[in-house]
Amino acid sequence: MACKEGLRAWKRIFWQLILLALGFLGLLLYGIPVVRYLEVFIPMGVCPSARMPLLSDNFTGFLRPWYLEKYLARFLETAEQHFMVGQRVVYYVFTERPAAVPHMALGQGRRLRVEYVARERRWQDVSMERMRTLHEALGGRLGREAHFVICMDVDQHFSGAFGPEVLAESVAQLHAWHYHWPRWLLPFERDARSAAALGPGEGDFYYHAAVFGGSVAAVRRLTAHCAQAMLRDRARGVEARWHDESHLNKFFWLHKPAKVLSPEFCWSPEIGSRAEIRRPRLLSAPKEYAVVRD
Repeated sequence: MACKEGLRAWKRIFWQLILLALGFLGLLLYGIPVVRYLEVFIPMGVCPSARMPLLSDNFTGFLRPWYLEKYLARFLETAEQHFMVGQRVVYYVFTERPAAVPHMALGQGRRLRVEYVARERRWQDVSMERMRTLHEALGGRLGREAHFVICMDVDQHFSGAFGPEVLAESVAQLHAWHYHWPRWLLPFERDARSAAALGPGEGDFYYHAAVFGGSVAAVRRLTAHCAQAMLRDRARGVEARWHDESHLNKFFWLHKPAKVLSPEFCWSPEIGSRAEIRRPRLLSAPKEYAVVRD
C-alpha cells in the first residue's frame, strides 16, 4: 500500500512539473498559454493521475438496468446518517425504473418521492436532459414543498456531516479534480459555436455538476438557462464537451453563486489525500463506465 501511495505521489509531482514547464514555454514563445497544444498530452477535464481514460464524446449506449441498485441504496443509507440531520427532507429520485428504487425506512420528517422519466438513447442525453427535468419538477410539486434544493448525482455516498451550512440562494461546488489548477487550464467549453463557450480570461472556477443547488427560484433559473442553451446547441449541431456541466459553468460565470463549497463537500478518493482536505463529506464512487454506460 505504501509503495502504491508513493508511486501516485511521484506521478502527481511529475505531471505538475510537466504542466508548469509547458505553461512557461507557452508564455515565453507566444505570450499566451498554449492550451490547445496541451490537449495533445492531457485531455481537458481529466486529471493526469486519473486511472480512467477519457471516453469518446460520441460514445453511445444505454445505462445498465442495475445502475440504481448499484448506487442508490448506499447513497440513501448514508444520507440518512449525514445529510441535513434533524431537518425536514424530501428525497426526489428521477428514474426510468421506479420499481427498482429500494424501499427504505426513513427518519422522522423525511420522505422519498420517485418520479418517472423517459429513457434516453445516449448517456450524454441522460446527463443533459436532467436540466429540463429538474426545471419542470421545480414548477410543480417539488417547487411547492421545498425552500431549498440540492441536486446530486447518485453515484456517491456521504461520509461526514452535510448540513444547513451549505444552503444559500445559489450554491456551486468546486470540482475536486480541478480546484488547484490554473484558470487557463480549466476545462471550460472553448468551442465558440456552443452556448456554453467561455473565452480567454473568462470563468472564475471550474464547478462540478455532481452537486449544485440553492433556492427554488435560483435553481429554476439555472436549469432553465442550461436547458435552453442545450437546445440552441442542438439546433446548431454542436454539443458542449462536458455537456450540462459546461453549461452550468457558463451560468455561474454570468450569475455568480452566493456560496461556493469546498472540495471537501464532494471529494474523489482516487485523488488521494491532501493536507487541506480534512473532512470529506461526500465521496464519489469509482467511475465504472464500462458497466454503467455500455
